[in-house]
Amino acid sequence: MYLDKEEEKMLESENETVSKAMELLVTLGKMFKAERLVKIKSAHISGISYDNIGDPGLEWIESLNARVSVPTTVNPAGMDLKKWKEMGIDERFYEKQIRILKALKNLGADLTLTCTPYYINRPSFGDHLAWAESSAVVYANSILGARTNREAGITSIAAAITGRTLYFGLHIKENRMPTVTVKAKGNLAAVGYIAGKELRGEIPYFIFEKKPSEWELKQLAASLAATGSVAMFHAEEITPEFRDFDVPKEIVEVEGKLEKECNADLIAIGCPHASKEELEEILKLIGDEKIKRELWIFTSRRIAEESIDLVRKLEKMGAKVYCDTCMVVSPASDRFKCVMVNSGKALHYIPERRKCEVAFSDLKNCIRIAKTP
Repeated sequence: MYLDKEEEKMLESENETVSKAMELLVTLGKMFKAERLVKIKSAHISGISYDNIGDPGLEWIESLNARVSVPTTVNPAGMDLKKWKEMGIDERFYEKQIRILKALKNLGADLTLTCTPYYINRPSFGDHLAWAESSAVVYANSILGARTNREAGITSIAAAITGRTLYFGLHIKENRMPTVTVKAKGNLAAVGYIAGKELRGEIPYFIFEKKPSEWELKQLAASLAATGSVAMFHAEEITPEFRDFDVPKEIVEVEGKLEKECNADLIAIGCPHASKEELEEILKLIGDEKIKRELWIFTSRRIAEESIDLVRKLEKMGAKVYCDTCMVVSPASDRFKCVMVNSGKALHYIPERRKCEVAFSDLKNCIRIAKTP
């Protein structure tokens, strides 16, 4: 694999963290037959909840002795940094999580603690990235026209330190070609959940009944990534590159009809993290009727701070707005029997990672249930 002089210098660096980061990329590059590395505009690190990585991950992150060389954002932690006690997080977990975050800060990462980094630093068309959050990868490729593969947490850190990632996969134009046409109907979170399972390894070209909202596309992206490891889709008049390729002749139809029920004692919204527009929609759906069950809404701290009036109104109606975390990566969800979500991603991961049942419906019905005693 070709390395330029700067890359060779990093490989031979006396700084062990830098040399190991480059060595990791070179080893993977040979494995995936990448001809070279490519400079990236940003990195996004996933898997930083103590609930996910435990003591081994904590110790490894604390052992790193370098600084990131590109803007680097970070995925949700296992708790709200300010309301962790309210969430039911114990002090030991809090202390371990804080150590992880301090280590990431020492690397120079921006502790955004969100799975929607594109709301904070929006990539431009054609930018090469090294992002490890699966839903954000699909969003960046499909809606923004940036270029990123689905990085692992470790490779995203290596990429952040070196400013490079492997030039293969979706960084190469011809590999971004759609392979199957999907006529989508109904709830797009459910469409993504179903299509991901059916179209594993494909790049779908979506045709929608009507133009979806931004947050519907975000939910579609998250579901596809969760159930099918899909890293990109095309959609007419949405994906910047949709005219660059022929529409696939193979056509499948997917109806987003997916209802999973249980008696929810927690309704959790914000996987991926809610935008300001979603917070507005939730407040509108709540109306004048107070929340009767636990309603947790997850968003990034920056969105919450920019939407403080909205947050206060939601909390006045009985909702709880949490930042820095979500229902999937936080052990706070474990004390509930059934969590109701409007997210295909949460529907897929909660049974794997949390000690509770999961119910699924659209946002409107989730809020209706939250207002029901």
